[in-house]
Amino acid sequence: MIGIQLFNEIGSIFRNTPTFALVLETLLLITVVWLLLHKRGGRRLTKEQQEYLIDQYEPEPLVGETDPDHPLLRTRLVQSKVGKRVVVDGHDCLNLASHNYLGFLEDNEILEEACKCLRKYGVGSCGPRGFYGTMDVHLDLEDRLANFMGLEEAIVYSYGFSTVASAIPAYAKRGDIIFVDEDVNFSIQKGLDASRSTIVYFKHNDAKDLERLLQEQEKRDIKNPKKAQKTRRFLVVEGIYMNTGELCPLPELVALRKQYKLRLFLDETISFGTLGSHGRGITEYLNVDRDEIDLISAGMEGSMATIGGFCVGSHFIAEHQRLSGLGYIFSASLPPMLTQAAISALDRFEREPQIFEQLQTLSQFVHKQFQGFTKLQLRGDKLSPVKHLYVAQARDNFEAEAKLLAKVADKCIEKGVAVVQAAYLQDREHKPVRPSLRIAVNRLLTNDEVLEAFKLIESVSSEVL
Repeated sequence: MIGIQLFNEIGSIFRNTPTFALVLETLLLITVVWLLLHKRGGRRLTKEQQEYLIDQYEPEPLVGETDPDHPLLRTRLVQSKVGKRVVVDGHDCLNLASHNYLGFLEDNEILEEACKCLRKYGVGSCGPRGFYGTMDVHLDLEDRLANFMGLEEAIVYSYGFSTVASAIPAYAKRGDIIFVDEDVNFSIQKGLDASRSTIVYFKHNDAKDLERLLQEQEKRDIKNPKKAQKTRRFLVVEGIYMNTGELCPLPELVALRKQYKLRLFLDETISFGTLGSHGRGITEYLNVDRDEIDLISAGMEGSMATIGGFCVGSHFIAEHQRLSGLGYIFSASLPPMLTQAAISALDRFEREPQIFEQLQTLSQFVHKQFQGFTKLQLRGDKLSPVKHLYVAQARDNFEAEAKLLAKVADKCIEKGVAVVQAAYLQDREHKPVRPSLRIAVNRLLTNDEVLEAFKLIESVSSEVL
């Protein structure tokens, strides 16, 4: 009886299975049997022949031919603590290279608080946040960031680069459309790649070009309403662009977000802790309601003088990343002592809001002075602590400009001002980025030191260019 039932079930399976599937499975079965039974023939090599072939074998190099003068291979030896001054390759220099906007890298109070935390917790947490890497300082920092920004919740990452690179693919997926400024930084570009969404670039800081692209997308949606219902649309921009030093036109972007129902992601890595009367970033400076921004992200490696990054927004925004943000899930959590350094930096933000006005005033002074270069061209907003210097008279190609700027940077360091050439992976960037010297303003610089730096850079650039 059991055998009859089994036979009937097998017969039912064969009757309900398409013919092409049965033929394919039969061919696969025959192939597997043939591979198992088939014995490979051929003449076996003698031991001497094997040794000869081994001796003659030359493996391909793991790394191909590389230009020894490539800027990413140029190493400099820093021989002192990094602050307003730094010793580079034995030269004591005024530091215009480190992203230490508020000067907290040499703040003794923040250092002492971090050391206390080191004595209490040790060096690292030794695990991701979702397992055994969460400590009370992590939760304290997230609460403080959310309260400081006036939003529901925050989530802290252990590496600044991975913050926005993880946040974007946590929400945007294949089939979605992301509208992006063409000059966004490399970490955003990697997040776009990971999302596998359709990427549409608009001209840098050009809201009208973005509107044109949105109108074109709207026409496509009308033609295919079923697809349009399933497609989510995102807009990704920076508060201050790392690659240009310019501010984004946030009020215009918010208006387009409302009109075309976009989800707006804002990276405030540079603008957080530098813009606004309390350092809350470009939203505070331009008086934009932060509830209009779906996600705000920022690295803590600039104004907060530590490492890591964070995202703030609604409860859903933060909670979703705890399950989908790859940089949060799979990375060891931020070391407690560096978490405490971020908390101490926030204490200073709230206790001494005048530091932001000091930085903004100095940034404007630097901007005014650096516009006077004869051989270099300045780019960036007057309030931005990040500015770029380009060769005023463009050369035939980017490589020629890069070599000239490298010489300028070398001679400046030799004479006592640390400036660096902005480094890019040109073959992986969305578009080629013109070589530049990236200037980072430090609040602790005096006007006399800025003038001294200007004169030296002017002298060196005139000599080299």
